[in-house]
Amino acid sequence: MSDDFDLFTETREQRRAAVAPLAARMRPASLDEVVGQDHLTAPGAAFRSIVESGHPVSMILWGPPGTGKTTLARLVAAGSRARFEQLSATSAGVKDVREVLAMAARRIEDDLGRTLLFLDEIHRFTKSQQDALLPGVEDGTIILVGATTENPFFEVNSPLVSRSTIFRTEPLAPHDVAELVERAVADPMRGLGGDAAIAADALDAMAERVGGDARLALNSLEVASQIAAGRDRTKIELTDVTEALQRRVIRYDKGADRHYDIISAFIKSVRGSDVDAALYWLHTMLDAGEDPKFVARRMIILASEDVGLADPSALGVAVDAFRALEVIGLPEAAYALTQAATYLSLAPKSNTMKGAIAAAKAAVDGTPAAQVPAHLRSAVHEGQQALGDGVGYVYPPDFPGSITPQQYLPEGAERAILYRPKAEGRESELAERLERIDEALRKPQRRPASDD
Repeated sequence: MSDDFDLFTETREQRRAAVAPLAARMRPASLDEVVGQDHLTAPGAAFRSIVESGHPVSMILWGPPGTGKTTLARLVAAGSRARFEQLSATSAGVKDVREVLAMAARRIEDDLGRTLLFLDEIHRFTKSQQDALLPGVEDGTIILVGATTENPFFEVNSPLVSRSTIFRTEPLAPHDVAELVERAVADPMRGLGGDAAIAADALDAMAERVGGDARLALNSLEVASQIAAGRDRTKIELTDVTEALQRRVIRYDKGADRHYDIISAFIKSVRGSDVDAALYWLHTMLDAGEDPKFVARRMIILASEDVGLADPSALGVAVDAFRALEVIGLPEAAYALTQAATYLSLAPKSNTMKGAIAAAKAAVDGTPAAQVPAHLRSAVHEGQQALGDGVGYVYPPDFPGSITPQQYLPEGAERAILYRPKAEGRESELAERLERIDEALRKPQRRPASDD
């Protein structure tokens, strides 16, 4: 009876495997078959050592789609002979979690081994749902393996993160994707049957255009092989791959880490005066559907924060680009955004506005009870003047150069130096003028920003 049951079960599994997508059939059965995650699977790597120990810990696998998070979770379960249970945070609730915990506890009590719960998209679980996992993780009832495309330090509850080891998966390099595709083409059992072939240029296109996503590569390969078969060919050509992929994949999500990584790369490229990199990241965002106003607002900020008075026109250029976007929209406004990004990249750079803001805040914080000097106060009523408000104010335009010394800062901050110019672009001209103004106002010596 037992042998018949095992045979029946095996037959059912074979039938399921026969209709499974290529990506599922080609799922690695061991760590040695995993491609592109050498930092996790190489001999001596922490992840491999944990799997091979047979005593895994709860962990969170963090990385883009198609980088093998589910596969790695299954290999952890196989390495410890644990029952593999999978839930998706998009459809499971606290009730489902509690059912898995109860089942896992019964298995331990019946000496049937441990249970690994693979929770896909763990970042989508609410706080209460994540809290429901904690008891089972803490007492070892389950081995939790969570998968997320989001930064777990921001998106997963701190108590759960502190009880888990975090491993990061990386997008596959083109040569890794090519290896997977060639393996799937050649494998007679799990792959395309061994009768198919793929042209070199088609393989190169597949490897370059899937964005490091192994699942997308294998799914696209399966579609491309069907397209080729429909044209009475066993060899997959470039046109088949192009049709299967439709368009180059841009790995980008407006609400995810990639969003913040790319805007950071854009800002740092402009700040670093690399116009080519700035334009690359700008159009990566635009092509991926990023809100163009978000990009334009960042350029307005950058115009003051990183260019500032080294080129006072930069702020106007950035604001004009934003206005052009409001008036004409995309795609035509891409010209204005590109112009602004190019101008800002090539402009001389100065971060003195950032320093001035910090110095001003520090000065304000250092004089919490500061009073406006009497001669600077408003004195629109005669009664105020009788109290001394506005008395003694000297009108600068009556003097040569429209400058005359008088106290403008409050007591306790009268010698504060908040702005220190850089010798960059137009700001060097302002520095020269400021030197003459300081002398006329009898200000303390102002060291340039570069000396700080």
